[in-house]
Amino acid sequence: MKDFLAISDFSAQEIQSMLDLAVALKAERAAGGNPPLLKGKVLAMIFQKPSLRTRVSFDMAMRHLGGDALYLSPNEIGLGKRESIADIARVMSGYVDALMARVFDHQHVVDLARWSTIPVINGLSDYNHPCQGMADVLTIQEKFGTLKGLNVCFVGDGNNVAVSLLHACALLGANFTLASPEGYDFKPQALEIGRKLAAQSGSQIRLLRDPHEAVRGAQVIYTDTWTSMGQEEEARQRELVFPPYQVNARLVAEADKDVIVMHCLPAHRNQELTDEVADGPHSVIFQQAHNRMHAQKAILARLLNVA
Repeated sequence: MKDFLAISDFSAQEIQSMLDLAVALKAERAAGGNPPLLKGKVLAMIFQKPSLRTRVSFDMAMRHLGGDALYLSPNEIGLGKRESIADIARVMSGYVDALMARVFDHQHVVDLARWSTIPVINGLSDYNHPCQGMADVLTIQEKFGTLKGLNVCFVGDGNNVAVSLLHACALLGANFTLASPEGYDFKPQALEIGRKLAAQSGSQIRLLRDPHEAVRGAQVIYTDTWTSMGQEEEARQRELVFPPYQVNARLVAEADKDVIVMHCLPAHRNQELTDEVADGPHSVIFQQAHNRMHAQKAILARLLNVA
């Protein structure tokens, strides 16, 4: 396990093993603290996009495990502009023990991994968000015990968050439905990978337009912002297209009685998700946010060969 760029790079057994480790590390932390598994290790964090959860969860994950984290802002690096990605990767490989990069272009994180001799973690790209996906399935597992046979419904844009959730669900045997307006579906490559993984696990993938049809029988409803960073020019058009896909009390009532509602945050409240739902009894959005740290501890421990 050299890098963590996509959930689809791993087998179901490998993903489940990391989830099991995350569960153990979370329990250990709650019981008094984690041992210094990463003592003497340093994670460099390269950010092209701002972040609350990604920055703080990785920083605290390293601290809890006895290591250190180094934040590098967009202006300090100029990834692929001020200096080539190949040169940055090779320079950083001599300074730190692992790299996490939060980028606009997925190819940038791929190139970092190609040229680095240290592990590279995808902290988000325009294609996928595997660290978020791991926190998502950890949260679902905590609620239901397993993903096998569950019905997971993503309501909204088939974006990077949806891609990682699709691949994680397909690997672990959950049925996945995307309810999206026309023109906002999965990219063909991401869908093809999902279908291959689903064929192996026996799960099903559905692509629907009607969110009300999509959530029937769902144990999980997931939504995300209608306009992601880098899509600001599309914001007005998206605000016209997505209102029928709002996750509100009426929509939640049409799902399974024990449904959980998820959002990767930050949320535009009363746009894609109403306050009533976000702060209601079905919401797990803050448990999900906290699980970013625990899932990432497991990823770091495995990449750095300490657990």
